[in-house]
Amino acid sequence: MLPTVLILGGQKCGTSSLHHHLAEHPEVGEPDRKEIHYFDLNASRSPLWYRSHFPLRGRYAHTLDSSPYYLFHPAVPGRARALVPEARLIVLLRDPVRRSYSHYQHACARGHETLDFQSALDHEERRLEGADDLLLSSLTAQSYSHQHHSYVSRGLYAPQLSRWYDCFPREQILVLRSEDLFQDPSSVLRHVQEWLGLAVRLPSSQPPRNARSYPALDDGAAKALAKRFAADRVEVEQMTGLSFDWRWAG
Repeated sequence: MLPTVLILGGQKCGTSSLHHHLAEHPEVGEPDRKEIHYFDLNASRSPLWYRSHFPLRGRYAHTLDSSPYYLFHPAVPGRARALVPEARLIVLLRDPVRRSYSHYQHACARGHETLDFQSALDHEERRLEGADDLLLSSLTAQSYSHQHHSYVSRGLYAPQLSRWYDCFPREQILVLRSEDLFQDPSSVLRHVQEWLGLAVRLPSSQPPRNARSYPALDDGAAKALAKRFAADRVEVEQMTGLSFDWRWAG
């Protein structure tokens, strides 16, 4: 099978939790590993290579492909449209201040970052300069900093959503608030299953995945960072019809 459902991200927004909760449904199949990265990091490989990661046809009503880099990578919407134009797309959006800080902590833990948080933010524009053009230039192009050092850029959701809305009908795209998933996973999972046309089957427990403990972000630094996201939040609310009552959203 090819996937019928893509969980696009964003990164550190609950993608892993939603993937694992949804994969417990008996009519949902998952690939042999959660993140195949076909449309972003492995786009030069053949569709047959991509198919080889999924269950055989006829076994499930839906199959999942989840990657938190899909939402942000500028070439992925067009690539996905070309191969899986009927796929359902799920997007999770989290308070961008919390998302950026969680992303930073994740990068440090994985050895991708050595700068302190403020220095990393200060260096981001220089690190990502020209990355979009590079990634759109060929199937094999990759940018380490675009993937790992995009702390603010990945929290500017409106341009990312716009790329997907340009390639897919809006009725195929479901935008969810990460905070709803964290606070009431059963209600969100019920909503997603119904949207996919599945009989509602909720797992007995829904523990969060990939949760990490780290020092709290200074409130003053958080409020300063929130100002960079305030206009984007307004645009995202207009695009999606959702309200995002993020603590530091401005």
